[in-house]
Amino acid sequence: MTAQWPPDFAQLAQLLRPTGVVDYAAIAFMSTTYAAYLSRGLFWDQPDPLNYLYFQRPQLENGGSANVNQETRNIAQKLEETGKNIVVFWGSQSGTAEGFASRLAREISMRFRQETMTADLSDYDPATIKLIPEGKLAIFILSTYGEGDPSDNTSEFWEWITKVQKGEGDGEVSLEHLRYTALGLGNSNYKFYNRVVDVVTGGLDHLGARAVMPVAKANDAEGATQEDFMTWKDDLFAVFKNQLGFHESEPRYLPILQVDEDTSLEPIDLNHGEPDNKQASKTSSPVRVLGIENTKELFHNSDRHCLHIDLDITSQPELVYKTGDHLAVWPSNPDVEVDLLLQALGFSSERGQTPISIKSLDPATTKVAIPTPTTIDALFRYYLEICAQVNRDTILGLAQFAPTPEAKAQLLHLGQDKAAYADLLNRNYITLGRLLHLVCTESNNAWSGIPLSFLVESFRPLQPRYYSISSSSVIAPRKPSITVLVSTSHVPEDPSQLVHGVTSNYLLATAQPEAHPYGLTYPTNGPNNVLRPEDEGKTGKKVFAHLRRTRFKLPIQAAVPLVMIAAGTGLAPFRAFVAERRQLRSIGKPVGEMILFFGCRSPEEDYIYREELEALAREGKEQGGIADCLRIVTAFSRYQHAGELRRYVQDRVEEYSSDVVKLLDQGANLYICGRAGMAREVEKVVSQEMQKAKGWADDETNEWTKAIKKKNKWQEDVWG
Repeated sequence: MTAQWPPDFAQLAQLLRPTGVVDYAAIAFMSTTYAAYLSRGLFWDQPDPLNYLYFQRPQLENGGSANVNQETRNIAQKLEETGKNIVVFWGSQSGTAEGFASRLAREISMRFRQETMTADLSDYDPATIKLIPEGKLAIFILSTYGEGDPSDNTSEFWEWITKVQKGEGDGEVSLEHLRYTALGLGNSNYKFYNRVVDVVTGGLDHLGARAVMPVAKANDAEGATQEDFMTWKDDLFAVFKNQLGFHESEPRYLPILQVDEDTSLEPIDLNHGEPDNKQASKTSSPVRVLGIENTKELFHNSDRHCLHIDLDITSQPELVYKTGDHLAVWPSNPDVEVDLLLQALGFSSERGQTPISIKSLDPATTKVAIPTPTTIDALFRYYLEICAQVNRDTILGLAQFAPTPEAKAQLLHLGQDKAAYADLLNRNYITLGRLLHLVCTESNNAWSGIPLSFLVESFRPLQPRYYSISSSSVIAPRKPSITVLVSTSHVPEDPSQLVHGVTSNYLLATAQPEAHPYGLTYPTNGPNNVLRPEDEGKTGKKVFAHLRRTRFKLPIQAAVPLVMIAAGTGLAPFRAFVAERRQLRSIGKPVGEMILFFGCRSPEEDYIYREELEALAREGKEQGGIADCLRIVTAFSRYQHAGELRRYVQDRVEEYSSDVVKLLDQGANLYICGRAGMAREVEKVVSQEMQKAKGWADDETNEWTKAIKKKNKWQEDVWG
């Protein structure tokens, strides 16, 4: 029986009936297009390669930052317009260099009355640095991360200075009028320690710029970055006085931000703790609310926990990840630290909800780094890094607001005496809230005289923590998973005082239904309950998160052999790699030989994903498995059994060096994931074994290492 259309639709159909060649051609074209659209998920499983364009910031195309127009791209013009004598350029990936730049600029203004500005390197045309007149001073604070890479906001300047010193720029460039000094931030556990500052200052010198003092380097390998910065700053200020003739005045606080309480603001006007999306770019997605679908504890003991967490991006169609990418989680500060600080500052729970607006007193040179307007409570709970140890600069700055002469003297002593400060940190966990209670406990509002602007300027914005995704995008395209080692350490001379990793402990409290093992509580329902589970009877927890693309990727051809080397939670991306290769094998794709080296403390303590990996190693080809092309080699650093020696993962690589060399000769990709110190030791072993096998000289070995990394056949995802 044929369904009958209503008369109006029947008449419309008659009018639209095709009557000629053109009509039929149009129908054929639309049918083909529609069929191709429908087939996208059927015939290939590749996300739209241009999908990122939906959420990238076009101004970052060349490393530029937000709200930058052509008029503001000339740094010499900006210095002239704003009357600044000194510019502090910063290149920062995690925010440390940016924070140092702000601290330095503020102190120069306070102590030497020199008009000083900070400058994001990506905000200005690099070529305009040659226009800075001789009477000005440029200061560079530049971080190095990964394989000697510049930060994202340094990349445009990096490309320019490397090109012009090779003579590849537009015309001859001279920087003979430029006076400068520079500080590099790096970590000697990495092979290319402070490479960025070396390359940049080498380029500046080559082009004729004049350094007013030697280049300095801060080393985070032993956590010395803060002290290295302060030592360099003291040397710089000595140059100011003795060489440049700057007059030093009594330091006094000069705010660069204005923070006003404004009760006229309505709740709908406020940022209650939601992260902003400034980091959304070609490599990072926007921040979104993601559900936690499942959590499994991989191990726990007296001092460590490890979690496997499955997240759900089904409700966020613009989020797409690929195997090997990162997922960033935005935490909140623990309630105990927020309450301590609010109490020390004299803020009642009611006043904590007071709306505040934050403005830059010099918008041309200083940006507000956190969402505004907001509330006092949200400021300390979600937006500022209040759990970090207080640096000596901040302690000295606090002294002027001390409520008693005794408290002021104590703060000045700690700020000026490096040994006394180090002794305090060895015996105490010192956050700002804890310091204020320690120095003066006369009343709950003893420190009510500290301006909010000082606190906003002194704290770094709370940053997300990045985790390697431990799932395959081929197998679980909408369900990325992460592997989280929950970090807790103790104060060196007092084991009873614990220092908790901010994001990992937040995730432990959020993902696990039972109470936190150390009694920590967090606002897991989020600002305005936006993270509250939809069904309170289920786990259903949520977090703020975003995705970040990496270059840590499987080769396109599954037949390419793999050498994978990991320690601890560095196993995470290799779990995804092996699972994806197994999936490809199951549908008939040829899969190359793989060897996975994994190091941990003990097989009984922290061998994560052990059952899963051992099952893969047993599953034969007839079952669609990869046992015949996968070997798993373990190294246990704190375990001795049946005469076996304790070994680190680099020891195992050396033992199996003939297999590693053979696979590399066959065109294998080599991957390292874990701490930077481990990666450095592994690189030494691999290079030495290749050198012995090939009979190379040192320079030939170095050239081979550079070449294989340049071809992206040697990839690292390391930290610390």
